[in-house]
Amino acid sequence: MNNRRSGIEGENAAVEYLKKQGYLILERNFTVKTGEIDVIAQDKDTLVFVEVKARENTKFGHPIESITNQKVRSIIRTAQWYLSAKRKFNTPCRFDVIEILRGEITHVKNAFCMN
Repeated sequence: MNNRRSGIEGENAAVEYLKKQGYLILERNFTVKTGEIDVIAQDKDTLVFVEVKARENTKFGHPIESITNQKVRSIIRTAQWYLSAKRKFNTPCRFDVIEILRGEITHVKNAFCMN
């Protein structure tokens, strides 16, 4: 399976998982010049920016291990752009990672912060 198709299937699985957990999906593949956020969702009163990583094996490590510091900075900058553009200045938010390995979902809440 190619990486793009695997990524789309992973994101679809992550979105279905989040919906079952009671999250409201606001955006998918939100892209601006600063970067991309796979999923933006609402969890009660908290805005959640979600990075989805899927792999079929651990040959190159666990999916979450592929998130570099540069990717984290890009996600944070993109989230800041989103918050400003949507005028959500005082909205609580967090950054989650959904790791999918061989079809098993692991949801890491507060995977990194906006310091």
